Amino acid sequence: MNLQQKSQEVRKVFEELDAQIKDFIDASQIGCISGCGFCCSNPKVSASVLEFLPLAFDLYEKGKAEKALELLESKNGQDYCIIYKATSTDAAMGFCSDYQNRGMICRLFGSSARKNKEDKKEIITCKKIKEAKKEQYEAASLAVNEEMSVPLSSDAYSRLYNIDFQLTSDQMPINQAIQKALEAVLRFKYYEGSEASESAESF
Repeated sequence: MNLQQKSQEVRKVFEELDAQIKDFIDASQIGCISGCGFCCSNPKVSASVLEFLPLAFDLYEKGKAEKALELLESKNGQDYCIIYKATSTDAAMGFCSDYQNRGMICRLFGSSARKNKEDKKEIITCKKIKEAKKEQYEAASLAVNEEMSVPLSSDAYSRLYNIDFQLTSDQMPINQAIQKALEAVLRFKYYEGSEASESAESF
């Protein structure tokens, strides 16, 4: 499986996961607070290269890969995700400028669960949601261990591991993951173009 095929497989995982997330949010009513970008403004959010291959290929197809790479190279470890656009001075409010191509971590947070030591499902969410939607959160916390369906983060990551274990297991700051994904896509496209040229010259 080449890099582009891996990206396509990741997108399939995302599409199926998004459907599950929508069902969970519709049932639980504990989706993210409108306009809140508190978690996105955290520069310590970690991600893998694999989950950002769809974003990297999309930027390449739109002719924006090199520009995005230049922007990433100008950032430091204290900068939040480049596709997050803050609308407040403290960056706690904002929005994702490329929601369709956001990473796995961005999809799962607030919309999935993990198993605790007692094998009970715990919703992965933030303090802001727990406080603003207290009743809904408490009801959903009980319901996910009864009849309510919820995506499990471990299952979602297992599907990525099956596509490429190394590109999933290496976790790093989110901007670094996006940068490495872009670099990998640019290399892939360069060699793909070189092979096409050589093939054309051989006839």
